Amino acid sequence: MKVQVVANADGVAQEAARIIASEARAAVSARGKFTIAVSGGRTPWQMLRALANETVPWSSVHVFQVDERIAPAGDPDRNLTHLRESLLSHAPLPPEQIHAMPVEGSDSVAAAASYAKTLHSLAGTPPVLDLVHLGMGPDGHTASLVPGDPVCAITDADVGLTGFYQKRQRMTLTYPVLNRARGILWVVTGAEKREMLQRLLAADPSIPSGRVNQAQALVIADAEAAGTAATT
Repeated sequence: MKVQVVANADGVAQEAARIIASEARAAVSARGKFTIAVSGGRTPWQMLRALANETVPWSSVHVFQVDERIAPAGDPDRNLTHLRESLLSHAPLPPEQIHAMPVEGSDSVAAAASYAKTLHSLAGTPPVLDLVHLGMGPDGHTASLVPGDPVCAITDADVGLTGFYQKRQRMTLTYPVLNRARGILWVVTGAEKREMLQRLLAADPSIPSGRVNQAQALVIADAEAAGTAATT
């Protein structure tokens, strides 16, 4: 796994946007489209706004969600609310090419299966995403793969449902689809992530983040999370 350390969270967002744009251009050139799954969080929303200023073949980009809280449409807890605000308001991405996790119905199990079918329709069978953007919590969770949750044990489905975490049940991509991705882009900021970042880099399987494939992974961290001076 490669690591880049930049000075601060703003720099992380800018560098991540540059890398996503480069990967998008390469994927469209090679395969005709770019499939990316994105996570939520303050720095990722900055990253997506910065992405709007990059050269991206938007008509060939398909954006999936890494995870989503089960909550009503427009709820401020929803990652989709911020995803749309950050990207659609600033970039010419066709709105129908943001593929939202269907978390508003009464049958969440069927909804998870439906989202897996959407992945298959655009990323192959089994689905192979071009890039997955991941963050990491101070407890070592990534996506909504939370320590101790049974969703972490799923091996036969690409989309799963969690128990309640921070007062919400969630829908999440699971390890099988994460670990098939052509690339993983970790965005890690803040001193509170420092210990878990070191455990991630050591591929510590006792934290959910440590179980994600590192072969084609890049970490972009700020100096606070890395505990070192900027390298780029």
